[in-house]
Amino acid sequence: MACTGCTAPSGLDVDFSMAFQPIYDAADDRVWGYEALVRGVSGEGAYEVLSRVSPEQKYRFDQDCRIKAIELASRLFPAEEQLKLSINFMPNAVYEPAACLRATLVTAARCSFPTSSIMFEFTENEEVTDTAHLTNIITEYRRHGFTTAIDDFGAGHAGLGLLVQFQPDLIKIDMLLVRGVDSSPARQAVVTGIVGIARDLGITVLAEGIETEAEYVFLKESGIRLFQGYWFAKPAFEALPAVRVGWTPEVGSPA
Repeated sequence: MACTGCTAPSGLDVDFSMAFQPIYDAADDRVWGYEALVRGVSGEGAYEVLSRVSPEQKYRFDQDCRIKAIELASRLFPAEEQLKLSINFMPNAVYEPAACLRATLVTAARCSFPTSSIMFEFTENEEVTDTAHLTNIITEYRRHGFTTAIDDFGAGHAGLGLLVQFQPDLIKIDMLLVRGVDSSPARQAVVTGIVGIARDLGITVLAEGIETEAEYVFLKESGIRLFQGYWFAKPAFEALPAVRVGWTPEVGSPA
């Protein structure tokens, strides 16, 4: 089935590129991967870029973002390291899963970028009205070896109900639950519950939006191993930023 939305001219009045923010693996003390974040070529944030994308353009825009992220990652990622590239996608911008993956697969092959290194994450803040369609998308993506993730978990429309419908490979706990978690019993209870549910379902947990040492320490001690946030590194435009690694509570400073 052809996807007319994916092949239609974008007609965007703004150029865009990607910034990259690292995902840190505390258990192995290494960079696990990088999330590709939309940016304007003059430094505009994602919101400003997305605000210029009309509903009629979002299907092509979603495809163009994937292509740009893979092209840049293939040039920036060290060939000797097995790093994940995390790409955001809009479930409501996918007409037919197999058709909408063609550009991704063609680009990955052209750039010699392994599909097993690509993670697609969809935000819980985008309301998904057809969970059966979303399940079909996830099934098709996994068939091609992609990792799947729910972004902003705990702050969007579906919440735990979405996990009843299907189980992604990874969930990213929203920064709303992370912020000040070290001093908030309510946040601690919710995060602990999410970690336990994820463990029972075989889902990896990533905490995003880490900004303080105290947040990191609590979450690491709660059993989370993957982290993302300004405390480790801010996104770098078309580049891989230096990352805070080699840190332990005993030492108290990066290696």
